[in-house]
Amino acid sequence: MKTYIAKQAEIEAARRWYVVDADNLVLGRMASKIASILRGKNKPFFSPHQDTGDFVVVVNAEKIAVTGNKLRLKTYFRHSGYPGGEKIIPMQRMMQKHPERIIELAVKRMLPKNALGRRMFKKLKVYAGPQHPHKAQNPEPLKLN
Repeated sequence: MKTYIAKQAEIEAARRWYVVDADNLVLGRMASKIASILRGKNKPFFSPHQDTGDFVVVVNAEKIAVTGNKLRLKTYFRHSGYPGGEKIIPMQRMMQKHPERIIELAVKRMLPKNALGRRMFKKLKVYAGPQHPHKAQNPEPLKLN
């Protein structure tokens, strides 16, 4: 029996848009489900070497929930590349300034670390408030429990 490989036209025709309301959803659980949808694991023709996933729009990123003491203890690290150029930002400050980046980083780190993962990540759109500019795509509400 031969393995079925989906054609690019079939993948594009089956692409859908979903909108997720992040209000009171736990960050890690929500991010893992979103990463699965971005990869296309919910499709019958999923292939690990193809981008078969859907677009996901996340709204109300500022209202996510985190368990335990993560809000106080978790930090985000980045480095400018220069000596002494490290920046360590606590999650609490990141929630105040850039709440959408928390979801973006959580999902990005759950995707493959290669060119395919970077292409999948571009299909994620995150917004801090309830409004988003993707009404023309008719996104379906996606309930994550």
